[in-house]
Amino acid sequence: MHAYRSHTCGALRLSDAGSNVRLSGWVHRKRDHGGLLFVDLRDHYGLTQLVFHPETPGFDIVERVRAESVIRIDGEVVAREAGTVNPNLPTGEIEVRVGSVEVLSEAAELPLPVFGEPEYPEEIRLKHRYLDLRRETLHRNIVLRSRVIDSIRKRMVEQGFLEYQTPILTASSPEGARDFLVPSRLHHGKFYALPQAPQQFKQLLMVSGFDRYFQIAPCFRDEDLRADRSLEFYQLDVEMSFVTQEDVFAAIEPVMHGVFEEFANGKAVDPYPFVRIPYREAISKYGTDKPDLRNPIEMQDVSEHFRGGGFGLFARILETASNAVWAIPGPKGGSRAFCDRMNSWAQGEGQPGLGYIFWSDDQGAWGGPIAKNLGQEQTSALMSQLGLGQGDAAFFVAGDPKSFHKFAGNARTRLGQELGLISDDAFRFCWIVDFPMFEWNEDEKRVDFSHNPFSMPQGELEALETKDPLDVLAYQYDIVCNGYELCSGAIRNHKPEIMLKAFEIAGYGAEVVEEQFGGMLNAFRYGAPPHGGLAPGIDRIVMLLAGETAIREVIAFPLNQQGQDLLMNAPAEVQERQLKELAIRLALPLKG
Repeated sequence: MHAYRSHTCGALRLSDAGSNVRLSGWVHRKRDHGGLLFVDLRDHYGLTQLVFHPETPGFDIVERVRAESVIRIDGEVVAREAGTVNPNLPTGEIEVRVGSVEVLSEAAELPLPVFGEPEYPEEIRLKHRYLDLRRETLHRNIVLRSRVIDSIRKRMVEQGFLEYQTPILTASSPEGARDFLVPSRLHHGKFYALPQAPQQFKQLLMVSGFDRYFQIAPCFRDEDLRADRSLEFYQLDVEMSFVTQEDVFAAIEPVMHGVFEEFANGKAVDPYPFVRIPYREAISKYGTDKPDLRNPIEMQDVSEHFRGGGFGLFARILETASNAVWAIPGPKGGSRAFCDRMNSWAQGEGQPGLGYIFWSDDQGAWGGPIAKNLGQEQTSALMSQLGLGQGDAAFFVAGDPKSFHKFAGNARTRLGQELGLISDDAFRFCWIVDFPMFEWNEDEKRVDFSHNPFSMPQGELEALETKDPLDVLAYQYDIVCNGYELCSGAIRNHKPEIMLKAFEIAGYGAEVVEEQFGGMLNAFRYGAPPHGGLAPGIDRIVMLLAGETAIREVIAFPLNQQGQDLLMNAPAEVQERQLKELAIRLALPLKG
């Protein structure tokens, strides 16, 4: 028999009754039932119930050891009595009557419990992540992650893609988030950078004649952390040659749909092709370019109902040409109490309030200050445009949409949550397309790139030379699922003259572009195919499939919100001799 186990703790069934077996695992839970000691033994594969009689050799030892000690047992598989069968456990029809036991590793007092998974402070969970990972939910999430990545790889290969690796040590880029820098020992005063993404390398692979590339790529960005963002993360990095935007969509949609359908655990998954929503339409309907389509609420511009009179505050706001009034429907939210609650929420968000109209059963008419000023006839026309009637409400924001659209989107989300309109049993996908190529940088009073500087502008060079830069759209696109951006992508700008012109509009001289992106720019001068790609985030995909709201719950060893590894104590100081080798002298900021 094997030194540690003949079976795993999830393998035994009723058909094994009468067999002599050897199991090894962790003591998950102990229960003393009138002299008999029951132990749930756990390993990666499952649980098996063990039975110890007082006369069993080692009984006193098992009675004494703490939970999470590692033991090995030999024993006989027996069928459980009918009243003790556990239908929720794959091994629930049997138990093992232990004949001998050996403690392989005795556990000290635990800093956090494994059984039961009670809430515990994040600091303790991350410092003792090896214990946290033994908990059923987190353990299951990490296994899910592995299976999702395996499924993605198989689906990409089936689509004709091949996996290639790109460098981890590369050059720093002036675009995007802050780089993580790595000092060079051989070239003093110079630094490598960890890749924010393999962007330039995957484009160079296309220039090199490879056709369909993918990689499960590690990426590093020194930016502020959020629940759905980490300093290091993995993405499904994809690039394709001789493709249009629609070709990219057609290649990736079956992969995304298939993976979600495989691991959706009964939830509905949108069929492909996924809905396409232009960026400006997404902002006007949902207040965000990451819309959660499980929420059926769509906002509308209702400025014409208020222009020139009616409700004085809105009429005065609309005297400025760039301003507008947006309505957020609230189906079945037609009560003053609910409207007042939403108004209080808005004030808590730093807003002066949230205007509203609601159906008043007491009056048998539309109520609220806005309705009172507009009058019932005009109010009825407004609410009819919104598709609302008795029992409903609508909420209003006014001003410059560039300033208020984010708040309006948050109000839409809040309404969907409060009114129970958001389904928890579906994955709703969409593409956000037609992003503006440029935006106005108010701080620096100049035109800047809005999304991705390496994207092909729609209309190519002619558009850059003849259009207002703020009117130029790009072949850029995002996949959004349930309000989370899963990836960004673009058809790339593969023509040097167009790239130089685009950077010129954003304030970068040709010499700067040549210096910073010379490798890729020169490559394009020797024959570059039209190409494009995208990069769905692995962590966010698994987070959604696991039903979690924080990516640390699907990462084996995550950093905390301050970017620290509490288990390995990183970042940490290094020895003086290491700094000397790198010709680095620290100039730390003065404390206080």
